[in-house]
Amino acid sequence: MTAPRATPGGLREVGVVNWLICLALGKAAGTGPPNLFTTLARRRGLFRGWLLFAGRLMPGGTLPRRDTELVILRVAHLRDCGYEFDHHVRLGRRAGVREQDVERLKEGPDADGWNPRERAVLTAADQLHFRQDIDDDAWTRLRTHLTEAQCVELTMLVGHYEMLATAITTLRVQPDRPARGKGH
Repeated sequence: MTAPRATPGGLREVGVVNWLICLALGKAAGTGPPNLFTTLARRRGLFRGWLLFAGRLMPGGTLPRRDTELVILRVAHLRDCGYEFDHHVRLGRRAGVREQDVERLKEGPDADGWNPRERAVLTAADQLHFRQDIDDDAWTRLRTHLTEAQCVELTMLVGHYEMLATAITTLRVQPDRPARGKGH
């Protein structure tokens, strides 16, 4: 990986409030302050606004957490965003995403083993990625499993993680190091 284009900020660059937020998020993730957060926190107010929005999608969304993590992992895989993918493999474990699910995600929604709901959600994620839209057949299948409001959330979730993958890739955000004494 090449050097970061925007380096992670320290306390002076991100401010006390953002630094404390980054420390807490790192502790929850088992790392130091995450490079993504300390990089984005250089734009202090925007960072806090983004964090509020992002938190309403994950972990504060109405979709089941497993579905959310499957979608995020699929987007990260399609975008070839290792930072996002590796981070959400760890978070996905807590939501019941098993190693075989992670491998199957790489094959996509047509892989054997998905239940109809997972297949519908992942198909929607793929179509949003490749077409920036969901066709009527996929939408009908999706609506058999999700409420209208959840479909809105799913659309926003995919778009958000597409945007985040763009920022991570463009800014060349480096992988996080595990906290002292913690392995992956």
